[in-house]
Amino acid sequence: MFRFQSIRKKIEDWCSGRVWYIRALLLLFLIYVGCRHLANPLYISIFGGINLAIHELGHILFRFAGEFIMVAGGTILQLAVPLASAVMFIFQPDYFAVTVCGVWLSTNLYSVATYVGDAREQMLSLVTVGGGDAIHDWHYLLSRMHLLSWDTGIAVFIRLLAFVSMWGSIMVGVWMLWIMARHRLANK
Repeated sequence: MFRFQSIRKKIEDWCSGRVWYIRALLLLFLIYVGCRHLANPLYISIFGGINLAIHELGHILFRFAGEFIMVAGGTILQLAVPLASAVMFIFQPDYFAVTVCGVWLSTNLYSVATYVGDAREQMLSLVTVGGGDAIHDWHYLLSRMHLLSWDTGIAVFIRLLAFVSMWGSIMVGVWMLWIMARHRLANK
């Protein structure tokens, strides 16, 4: 409990004197992205191209570790980059940017959920780097782990994580904007 209070105090102190209305525009856009993901499981936001590029880079970066890790490397890097960005913003500190990273992570989780859920059917269009034959990462991974029949259940769980991350991040962002606005009004 003490740790939570300490973190809360740091965030409240950081929010003091910050401009809230510019961040509110960004947060409104992130709310729009969150609503679109709820309405359409195949929705690809402005983050989509960045996420795909990072995913493909992950296959290249993890090539040294063997086939299984190389295939998993796309998803590993896709999820690690927003998390690493959040850690960077914690240490800067820019706590509002951490909430943006939470939404960014969520867009990746929604994408991974769609990919995992397609493992048996393999209906999604695939992208590959280097011009070779594209393989369905999650068909390969789940087959190797003898979990292919669980693809849709795993996808539902990942989609739940995406929902919690998305709306939790947005709610923290709203709370921070409220603190910023409150401090602004109190100092007038």
